[in-house]
Amino acid sequence: MPDAEDERITAADLEAVLASLAYLLTRSQEHERRTARAGITAARSDVYLLRALAEAEGASRVSDLADRLMVKPSHVTRQIDRLQGQQLVERTQDELDRRARQVAITADGREMLDRLKQANIAGLASALDGVPEPDVAATVSVLRHLVDRYVHRVRTTMLSEDDPLPAGPAAHEAG
Repeated sequence: MPDAEDERITAADLEAVLASLAYLLTRSQEHERRTARAGITAARSDVYLLRALAEAEGASRVSDLADRLMVKPSHVTRQIDRLQGQQLVERTQDELDRRARQVAITADGREMLDRLKQANIAGLASALDGVPEPDVAATVSVLRHLVDRYVHRVRTTMLSEDDPLPAGPAAHEAG
């Protein structure tokens, strides 16, 4: 079993690799080049919103999207305005709460998102050339675990900072 220093080195190495990967995948010029090849004009943050809508398999409220993306609802509202102008999303009335609106990805939005995913997959496939498939599968597994744990930690931190749970039995049930 590794000692504490080995774990710090491993985490530091992973942090450096992830920082480099995040930079390479989200560099503005690279994003613009990939999106231009796919015929897409959406900003990077808009792409994440479209992905969230596509994964939701139906309409979502702005507040639910903001929670999922871990941003403020006003940010999501501005994005939706932009995307609706491009006919990539549509707003509908919430049947349960007539004051609220639902947002869904349109067929054009799905098509655009699929083109971008295909461009991204082609780039990744090229970068992974020569890497054994079991190594790729293990990497995907570790990164999914990392994302799940990180999202859980961020959401827990956001809850404790923005909306502390009341003390008592209900607080323990929620955690």
